[in-house]
Amino acid sequence: MGSKSRVVGKKRKYTTITIPAALFEKVERKIKDTGFSSVSDYVTFILRETIAELELSKTKKGEKGAVMEKLKALGYVG
Repeated sequence: MGSKSRVVGKKRKYTTITIPAALFEKVERKIKDTGFSSVSDYVTFILRETIAELELSKTKKGEKGAVMEKLKALGYVG
């Protein structure tokens, strides 16, 4: 999979990502009659959602570890 970066205007930088044509077509059919104006918009939305979920999961795991360390320090767990 290849990618290219380009600057559009002065604020945003975009990268081109290659996906299989069959997947592109499937997504194109899926987003028909939705609020998404392009496959790129939909894929960007999905990636943002996925990253947010992963970050939240990582935060929760970190919090759990911190709680366990506090409980150990207080002598509640071994």
